[in-house]
Amino acid sequence: MRKFRTAALLLVLAALTVAAFGAASALASPDTRVTNGSPTGSFPQNKQNEPADAIDAHMPNVVAAGSNDEIDLQPCPLAAPAGTRCPFTQGVGVSGVYFSFDGGQSWMQPTYTGYTARLCTATACTLSSPPTPASTGVAGIGPIGTLPWYVENGLVSDGDPSLTFGPAPAANGQIDRVHPWANGSRLYYANLTASFSAVRGEQAFKGFEAIAVSRIDNPSSVSRVSNKDNWSQPTIVSRQNAALFSDKEQVWADNAASSPFFGNVYLCNVAFRGQGNAAPEPVLFYRSTDAGSTWSGPRPLSPAANNGSVPGRQGCTVRTDSRGTVYVFWEGFDPQTKTNVHYMTRSFDGGFSFERPRAVATVVDVSAFDPGSADFTFDGVGGARTDSFPSVDIANGAPSGRDATNEIVLGWSDARNAVVSPYSCCPGHIGPGEEALVQYSTSGGVSWSAPVNGAAAGDRPDFSAVAISPNGSNVYLVYDAFSQPWQLTTGTVRPMQGVVRLAPATLGPWTTLHRGVVGDARGSSTNGLVAEFLGDYNYVAAMRTGDPLQVASGMPPEFAVAVWNDVRGAADCPAVDAYRQSRFDFATGATSTAPTKPSPGISCTGPAATFGNSDIYGGQYTPSSTP
Repeated sequence: MRKFRTAALLLVLAALTVAAFGAASALASPDTRVTNGSPTGSFPQNKQNEPADAIDAHMPNVVAAGSNDEIDLQPCPLAAPAGTRCPFTQGVGVSGVYFSFDGGQSWMQPTYTGYTARLCTATACTLSSPPTPASTGVAGIGPIGTLPWYVENGLVSDGDPSLTFGPAPAANGQIDRVHPWANGSRLYYANLTASFSAVRGEQAFKGFEAIAVSRIDNPSSVSRVSNKDNWSQPTIVSRQNAALFSDKEQVWADNAASSPFFGNVYLCNVAFRGQGNAAPEPVLFYRSTDAGSTWSGPRPLSPAANNGSVPGRQGCTVRTDSRGTVYVFWEGFDPQTKTNVHYMTRSFDGGFSFERPRAVATVVDVSAFDPGSADFTFDGVGGARTDSFPSVDIANGAPSGRDATNEIVLGWSDARNAVVSPYSCCPGHIGPGEEALVQYSTSGGVSWSAPVNGAAAGDRPDFSAVAISPNGSNVYLVYDAFSQPWQLTTGTVRPMQGVVRLAPATLGPWTTLHRGVVGDARGSSTNGLVAEFLGDYNYVAAMRTGDPLQVASGMPPEFAVAVWNDVRGAADCPAVDAYRQSRFDFATGATSTAPTKPSPGISCTGPAATFGNSDIYGGQYTPSSTP
């Protein structure tokens, strides 16, 4: 363990005091663990991240969520030489699914059957292929907490969840636009998907990662969502080839009955065509006009070029207004201004054609480069990777569309006013001064308000996400708040907590609805241990009740359900801290000896036994919620 000066120790004690205060104050405004089916120990089974959620506009008490959930993987090997690795278990899915039937106040995780390594031990895990029943030390067919019907189709659910509710089709498979919502609701769950077999000739599709969508109708009770047979078989949406890696998708259903394209389902993603840093990566768009049974496309929405003059693009999002206009946003590089921007494009014919993209916001990414992990991180050496992807929502009046204002809100984490890194090793922004910027448009995206900071004073907001109530009354914001700047050492605490904020539609003033319990971000981890891991986003959805097409739900007149990456249950592991620091020192030439990776099962015991236990927390928040 490296030693620190007295001043550094005082900073650590001060941070711990803040953490203790934050934990006490959070009790006044409740949150709950969404991923409540996972163990607290046994890395990486205790690891969840990248949450998404959706509220059923027709039946607002029903909420669905997803995350990258490693509950079904093999426990990390205990000792060398096996201890030098903590891989994802081949063939085991990671697209976790959760349901709430009281508007996000409590959650359950169904258990299905599929390919699982839950019965494997830290020292034994034989992979059965073709799959046989799972048993002690053998991965096979058994209990899973992730999407069903993947192994049966030669597939693996691979995370990056995106969820949306739309109307369920009639018996003929078509959307009834004369009697909207008469057949109830359909939940769509999109995720990355890999082939189960590692043998190229036996793959279910060509390429490295595809996009698939699963569906379930009227998921309104524990018994219904617990029955695997109520889920559809997964549908591959992306058009794959041997060199294609599809990534970071988002799915959206047109859920306003006023729209002429009510019930259409849209999906965007970035397609990495080939290998290497300069591989082409266009934003692609797909649509379904038959409730997800078949998909058209892909339709390119952006250039594919990725080179020194025009770097690539990432983080697309899609929404619709009450008139059926489709909006797609993503982060990219503007060659004219030489800056990162958020682009927007619109379709006025149900996703058949799109106008030329335009830049609607200038973006300064929130990160500094860490040579040890070879990634851009938010909080320091061996820290959590981050991004400034766009988060978008539209007040489209769902489920009827009758009280829509069609205001668009766009939010992201931004570093334009943050401290610039003085370290030659680590270009970027080290904070403090990062902001959760939010701007709005009431002209269909033609003109925009100036961006305002929605974060509370003293917060360094990471993974900002926004939502607006369907009638346009209020805007909700969620982010992970860090209270320390980017650090060159892994030896000091890195306090982090989830925060939920509220503002009227004009984006001011902002008030805090909730602060979660503070944890130490160092307790999160990639499977390879080289860095912390919180994924790439948080999520929030907003709803109001009283619409004539809504089922009586007992929910408040207006509420939001926020979900965020949370580390309150993740213990710091000094051995992993030392490993991450050594990687940095080796990469920067401070030492000449490559570090040896520790084994969590041996090195992270006692007080560190819950190392890696990142969770998804969330809750229901109303304009009257108080911290």
